[in-house]
Amino acid sequence: MHNVECKYELREPEFARAGIRRLGGAHVATVDQVDTYFRVPTGRLKKRETVGESAQWIRYDRVNRAAPRLSQFDVFDERSAIERFGSRPLPVRCVVRKRREVYAAEGVRIHLDEVQGLGWFLEFEALVGPTRSVMQCHAAIERLRIELGPAMGEPIAVGYADLLAPEPGAG
Repeated sequence: MHNVECKYELREPEFARAGIRRLGGAHVATVDQVDTYFRVPTGRLKKRETVGESAQWIRYDRVNRAAPRLSQFDVFDERSAIERFGSRPLPVRCVVRKRREVYAAEGVRIHLDEVQGLGWFLEFEALVGPTRSVMQCHAAIERLRIELGPAMGEPIAVGYADLLAPEPGAG
């Protein structure tokens, strides 16, 4: 699967919520999540644990870039993850704990994340599919970014794991 995604500092969460409502966006859920990131030879791998849901393993590839970028990902349940990655424990890189408010507007998922040890962030994710091209995903994110811009800070080129536990020599 593919999506287009990007992340920003979030300076004004309440202003962002109001902007999403003004755009006709809907609040989908508020969840507490723990993402355990593992050291793997290629790509990135995390185990996502969400209160009240089954764990998901997410393996993904994307470039570190502050602008909206294409991400390729696969999602596995526990059984499939063991089949794919083995039953031996993988080396843990870091653990990210967050409260995530999930909204939907214009076919884009909008996350308002309060990340333990880092603060607030806003993330856009637009799923690419048979009825939505990469270009359409970029356009939808750009419209939302402009509308919510006053609540946002600087774009973030890396993921939360990179902010909490930068790899030596990465940059």
